[in-house]
Amino acid sequence: MRWSLPGYALVLALLVLAPLLRPGYLLLRDAVSTPRSYLTDAALGLTAAPRATPQDFAVALASHVLDGGVVVKALTVLGLWLAGWGAARLAALALPDAGMPGQFVAATLAIWNPYVAERLLQGHWSLLVGYGCLPWAATAVLALRSGQASGFVGFFGLCFWIALAGLTPTGQMLAATVALVCVAAPGAGRPRWLCAAATLGAALATAAPWLTASVVGATLNPGGSTSALGVTAFAPRAEPGLGTLGSLASLGGIWNGEAVPYSRTTLFAVSSALVLLAVVVAGLATAARRPAAVPLLILAAVAVVVPAGLATGPGIHLLSAVIDAVPGLGVLRDGQKWVALTMPGYALAGAGAVVTLRQWLRPAATALVCCLALILVMPDLAWGAWGRVAPVRYPPGWAAVAAAINADPRTVAVLPAGTMREFSWSGASPVLDPLPRWVRADVLITGDLPISGVTIPGEGNRARAVQQLLLAGPDPAALAPAGVGWLVVESDSAGDMGAAARTLGGLVPVYRDKEFALYRIGGDIPGAPAGGRRTTLIAHLLWLATLIVGGAGAAVTALRRRSRPPL
Repeated sequence: MRWSLPGYALVLALLVLAPLLRPGYLLLRDAVSTPRSYLTDAALGLTAAPRATPQDFAVALASHVLDGGVVVKALTVLGLWLAGWGAARLAALALPDAGMPGQFVAATLAIWNPYVAERLLQGHWSLLVGYGCLPWAATAVLALRSGQASGFVGFFGLCFWIALAGLTPTGQMLAATVALVCVAAPGAGRPRWLCAAATLGAALATAAPWLTASVVGATLNPGGSTSALGVTAFAPRAEPGLGTLGSLASLGGIWNGEAVPYSRTTLFAVSSALVLLAVVVAGLATAARRPAAVPLLILAAVAVVVPAGLATGPGIHLLSAVIDAVPGLGVLRDGQKWVALTMPGYALAGAGAVVTLRQWLRPAATALVCCLALILVMPDLAWGAWGRVAPVRYPPGWAAVAAAINADPRTVAVLPAGTMREFSWSGASPVLDPLPRWVRADVLITGDLPISGVTIPGEGNRARAVQQLLLAGPDPAALAPAGVGWLVVESDSAGDMGAAARTLGGLVPVYRDKEFALYRIGGDIPGAPAGGRRTTLIAHLLWLATLIVGGAGAAVTALRRRSRPPL
């Protein structure tokens, strides 16, 4: 029975992600995986906003040992598995009278919900890894506060889970927030000040990559008049019949209406919301009577109400003003992703449902009904959201172009204009251009994002200048002085070519097929200063050391305790 809960969580995770077990690469909207990636300035967050830091650093290191596609797919499965297993562990610690039936409900609720579906369809695989770490971070702090974990195991584990969640800045902030909230729980174990200090220390060490890159790379420019556009475009969205508050409370409401399971695009979404909230409400009173659960329940309420408030007219105005004043807080504009903070509290409330209802139903029967209901009201999360999350194969030209550029890594400009691509072989959804992650040279990307006919400007001012030059159709001799080393035309993707045909007519391709035309220009743009790159690399290594030392320390200490003979 010891492995029944992790086994169940793994089965659910695989039921969702089974298509990813096939050969190929995850390429869906923001999710990009390639056979190899490199420690370019962009990967370190020095020439682009450090939103994927240290994720790109970690994948670049791992892809030297394993195929990058395998790394990304394995981490995606790991994220969902950890979410379910961690929710069960959290319920066992904070709500022990719910027993295994309650833990099964907690695991199901953590994996099978609209938040997972929508973030998966948006391609936020690394955010789902951070999401999966939240119940583990909560468990680590609650165990320290209650005295159920030794100091070394608890503190090492806390560092590990915050570091693993810290594959992205958002994941790191989510895990640190959950851990800090749990410090408020009562207990006779480690004092609050020590738990808070350990959490803040781990948070600072794991935030070092993107904090350092933001300062050294100077990529965070004031939003000016465009911040309101971004906040409005990324505001939570009301799903059919639910309104914004109901959508967020039922763990839905992502800004992109196309990254949504089909069952949440009709009034059937009401059924999904009612079932999920019914399970939570049924156990809410029971969970609220457990002091350890109260901080997480309060956090869950705040994580729903605040994003809903910020999605109103006054809220959008306030958030736009905040981002104008502090551009680094642009991470707050996608309000729905912060709904992840509800998951630990919701999982505990779901586990509490078997306690609340046991005077009418046996706990095992309650758990079975709750688990089946949660799954059946959103059946299209199964099998990769009904096949929408599936690996793809790159045409041969991608490897050929990458090999040519990697043999002489110089700054790369890409046509057609734009950050997103729609390839004939990658499915119906737009995807981020994979080229920047496949070459060791820096690729000029503006970061501009078109949403519902409105373009949200990115931070790539240098790339934008080169892009405008190319679209104007200049003499080919003007490209090298502008810093273009290679020009890649991705022929299989629609997009704005402007008057670039005039320029291309004067160039001779070094490689051409139906997917690509590759031109050697010979220019280059200097990379980030060596000192700044070295400082940022050290910050990334600090994150990696926190991850490795935290995980190894927790594992070794736990094994020593188990092997110690009883007194």
